Amino acid sequence: MPQASIPCATYRLQFNKEFKFSSARLIIGYLHDLGISHLYASSYFAAREGSMHGYDVVNQNAFNREIGSEEEYREMVAELMLHGMGQILDIVPNHMCIESEENIWWMDVLESGQSSPYARFFDIDWIPVKKELTSKVLLPFLADQYGKVLEKGDLHLVFRKGAFWITYFQLHMPVEPKSSVRILEHRLDALRQRMAADDPALMELLSIITSLQHLPLPTEQDADRREERSREKEVIKKRLGQLYEENAIVAVFIRDNLEIFNGTRGDSHSFDLLDGLLRDQVYRLSYWRVATEEINYRRFFDINGLAAIRMEDEAVFKETHKLLLRLIRENLITGVRIDHVDGLYDPLSYLNNLQKEVIREAYSAVSVGAAAEGGTQGPEEAGPVGKPLYLLCEKILLKGEHLPEEWPVHGTTGYDFLGQVNGIFVDTENAKAFDRIYNRFIGRVADFADVVYVSKKLVMEVALSGEVNMLANRLNALSEQNRQTRDFTLNSLARAISEMIAFFPVYRTYVNSWTIREKDSLYIETAINKARRKNPAISVSIFDFLRSVLLLKWPEDAPEGMRADWLNFSMRFQQLTGPVMAKGMEDTSYYLYNRLISLNEVGGMPGRFGSPLEVFHGQNMERFKSFPHSLVATATHDTKRGEDARLRINVLSEVPDAWHAALVRWTRFNKRKFKLVDNQRVPDHNEEYLLYQTLIGVWPTGSLNQEGLADLRARIREYLTKAVREAKVNSSWVSPDVAYEEALLAFADAILEDLPDNQFLKDFLAFQQMIARCGMYGSLSQTLLKMTSPGVPDFYQGTELWDFSLVDPDNRNAVDYRIRCKALVELKSREAEIGPVQLLNELLENWKDGRIKLYLIFRCLNFRRHNRKLFDQGAYLPLEVRGSRARHICAFSRQLNGSGIIAVASRFFTPFLMQDKIAPLGEQAWADTRLMLPYAKSYRNVLTGELLHATQGEGGARLALGQLFSTIPVALLEAV
Repeated sequence: MPQASIPCATYRLQFNKEFKFSSARLIIGYLHDLGISHLYASSYFAAREGSMHGYDVVNQNAFNREIGSEEEYREMVAELMLHGMGQILDIVPNHMCIESEENIWWMDVLESGQSSPYARFFDIDWIPVKKELTSKVLLPFLADQYGKVLEKGDLHLVFRKGAFWITYFQLHMPVEPKSSVRILEHRLDALRQRMAADDPALMELLSIITSLQHLPLPTEQDADRREERSREKEVIKKRLGQLYEENAIVAVFIRDNLEIFNGTRGDSHSFDLLDGLLRDQVYRLSYWRVATEEINYRRFFDINGLAAIRMEDEAVFKETHKLLLRLIRENLITGVRIDHVDGLYDPLSYLNNLQKEVIREAYSAVSVGAAAEGGTQGPEEAGPVGKPLYLLCEKILLKGEHLPEEWPVHGTTGYDFLGQVNGIFVDTENAKAFDRIYNRFIGRVADFADVVYVSKKLVMEVALSGEVNMLANRLNALSEQNRQTRDFTLNSLARAISEMIAFFPVYRTYVNSWTIREKDSLYIETAINKARRKNPAISVSIFDFLRSVLLLKWPEDAPEGMRADWLNFSMRFQQLTGPVMAKGMEDTSYYLYNRLISLNEVGGMPGRFGSPLEVFHGQNMERFKSFPHSLVATATHDTKRGEDARLRINVLSEVPDAWHAALVRWTRFNKRKFKLVDNQRVPDHNEEYLLYQTLIGVWPTGSLNQEGLADLRARIREYLTKAVREAKVNSSWVSPDVAYEEALLAFADAILEDLPDNQFLKDFLAFQQMIARCGMYGSLSQTLLKMTSPGVPDFYQGTELWDFSLVDPDNRNAVDYRIRCKALVELKSREAEIGPVQLLNELLENWKDGRIKLYLIFRCLNFRRHNRKLFDQGAYLPLEVRGSRARHICAFSRQLNGSGIIAVASRFFTPFLMQDKIAPLGEQAWADTRLMLPYAKSYRNVLTGELLHATQGEGGARLALGQLFSTIPVALLEAV
C-alpha cells in the first residue's frame, strides 16, 4: 500500500511557454543543493494557447504542448528521481477554459446542446429564468451589443473539414448540424440548374441535406437517439467534406453562400440570413456585460471564459483524472495540490474519491503482481489506509476557522501561515495610532468590516447578480412547495440571499449530507442574524425560511423530493459564498482599506492590526496537532506583494509618528503634481496613501540608474491601474475611466522623476532606506520561522533572493536562475574557505544583493533534510524570553526522543537602528535580554557553527541574547 511522500521543503515553479520542462530540468540540481525535496509545479495540462498560468485548462488528459512533450516531461522527472526528489502537481478540478477550440467537450456541447454526451460535464442551467435561453447556453463574449457586432461584420460563417463554424476573432463556435440545412438549401434551385438531375455530386448533396433534416434534435434525451445523433453528425461531416474537396461546383456553391450569409457592412438586411442561422444555435451570443445578470452556466468567479465542471458526477471525475492517475501510478507525481477546492459542489466527496482512486490503483498493481506469483491481494488483506497520496487543498481560512479534520488531506497551501507569521511583525500596540493617521489622511473613518460588507454587495450587483438571481429563483421554487411560504416574493428572497452572503463570515460551509457540522450552523446563524438586524424592512419570516433551508430543517412530513431540493439549494448556496468573498474582500476591499497594506493578503484580516506572539504559538501548536504536514508559505502566485516588500511595510507599524510626519511632508512636496479630473483631485487621498506604502515596499536595493527607474515606473503604473480598477471607486474593469487613470499615472510618474527640484524623492529615499534595513532583518526572521515551524516550508520561485514584487503579473515574471545558481556555488566555496561566521559578516555588510537570505535558506534546509524526523514529528514548545527587549524575540523548541532544536528570531528593529543607531547585534543591543531554556545544555548554532553554553541562574537555564546574536539576529540551535 502506498505511503504518502511527505516533502521536507517545496519550491513552486510557474510553467508556461517561457519556462518549460526542459528549463526546470536544468535547475533541479540547484534546488536539491539548496535543500528542496519536492518540486511544486503549476498546472501543466493542456491549457489555452499562450496561457501564462495554466489554470485555463482545455484538456486534463494531455500535456501543454507549449511547455513540452511527454518525453521532455519524463526527462525532467528522471532528473528529479536522480536527486531523490518528488513532485507535487497543481490541478484544476473546478473549471475549464471554454474560449478555445481545443476544448472538444465544450465544442460538442455547443454543437449538440443537451443531447451531447458532455452536456452533463458542465454546470449549465438549461431551463433558466429567461425563457429565451431555454435549451440554450449564453455566450457573453462579444465586445459590444449583438446587433452592432453582427452588422459590423465581426461574426463570420466559415466552412472547415466538412462543418460550418461561426468565428469571432480568435473565438470559434460550431454550427449546430441540423441548422446548417439553412446554408445548404439557400440558392439550391440555382445549383440544380447548373447540374444534371442525376449528377452524383448533386444527389450526394441532397442526400446529405436529408440526413441533416433527420438528425435527432439537440434537445433529445433518449439515450439511443442521442447516440444516433452523435454518430450520424460525424458521418455527415465526412461526407460533406469529401464532396467539397472532390466537386468544384459544390465547393463554389458553398463558398458563395458563405459570402452571402456573412453580409455586407452598411447593408443591415444583408445580415438577416446569418442572424437567422445564429438564432437556431444551441448558444446565444451576447455582449459580455449581459453575463452579470443572465449567465446560465456556473463560472470560475466572474470570468466568462472559465466554465465550471460537475466534478460531483462520477463520469466527469473519471474522465478528467485519467492522465493524473496514470502519472501517480507511474510514480511521476508524488503529491497533488487541489486548486479552488471551495468551488466544488462537495469537496469532501471529491477528496475521498481521489484518495480512493489512488488506493484502487495501488491494489490493482499489487493484484497483478500477486496473480503472476499465483497469489491474491485485496483491500481486506492490506488493512486500513489513511492518506496514501500527499494531498493539499487551496483553502483560505479566516479568523477562528480550521480546515475540516475529516478531509483526507495533509493540509492547505499555506495562506493561513502567511498571515499568522506576518502578524507578529506588526506592532499591535500602535493600532489606535494608525487608525488616527489613516482616518485623518483619507478624511473619513474606515472600518474594515463595513468595507467588506459594501464590497460584497457591490460584487453581487455588478458581477455576480446572475448567480444570485439563479439562487433566488431556486429558493422561490422551494417556497412554492408550502402554503406557509408561497407568498414570499422573488425580489424579497433575492434581497435576503444577498444580505446574508454579504455578512457571511467565512468563504463557505460544507453541508454535504442530511447532517450539518456545528461550526457551519454557527456561520449560517451569524450571517442570518446580522442580515436581519441590518434589514428591518425585510420580513423576519423570510430570513427564518432561508435559515431553515440552509440548515435543512424541513417540515416533518416533507417528501423525499422536497428534502433533496433543499439540500441541493444549500450546496449550491455554498458554491456562491466563496466567489463573493473572494471578489468582495480580496479583489475589492484589499484595495480600498489601506491602513497598513502589508496586512492585505489572501487569508489575512486587515481589520486586525497584527497578532500577539502567544496567538502565533497557539496556531503553530494547532497545526502540529491537526495537519503537521501542511504547507507553510510566505509568498505564492496569488500574494498581493512580495514577502520582503511586506516586511518593509510592516516596519511602519513601529514608527507611527515618523510615518505621519513623512506623509505630511510628502503631500506638501507633491502638492503641485496633483491633477483635477471633473473637479476631483487625482489621486484621491486613499490612493495616495496606498502609493507611498507601495513605494516603500518595492523600492529596489542599491542605487537606481535611469533604466532602473524607468522599469520601476512601469511596474508602478501597471500596479496602480490594477489597484484603482479593483477598488471600483474611481475606475473599474467593467467601466475604465481613462481620463482618471491617465491623471493618476501622470502623478506617479511625476513624483518619481529624478530631477534636482524633486524634494519628495530625496526625502522619501532617506526614509525608505532606513525602513528597508529594518525590513531586511525582519525578512531573515520570517524566513527562519517558516523553515522551523510545524509544517512543510514552501518557497515561491525566485524568493530565495529578495522579493519586492507586486501582485500578478509582476510576481510571475521570469526568474534569473543563472544568478542564483552562481551565488549558491560561490557561497558554498566561500564558506569552506573562511567559515560561516566570517561569511555571515560579509553577507550582512552586503545585504542588498540578497545572498544573506539565500545562505540562511541553504543552511537551514540542509540541516532540516538531515533531521527530517525531528521537524516532522518534534513537539512544539514556546520559549520564554526575559529582559528589557523580550518583546523583540520569538523563540520555540522542537523536541523528539531526547533530541531537539531551538529557533530564535528577532523582530521590531527600529529601536535599534532608528533610535539607538546600532545594529541588533551583541551585548550593546540586547543588554539584559536572555532566552530561558528547559535544560542547561550546550548548543551548536547551525547558522554560525558556534558552540554556546547555557548558564544556570535565577529562574532556570538561560542564554544571553547578546551572545546568541553576536553575528546575525536569528539563530537555529541544535542541542549537543
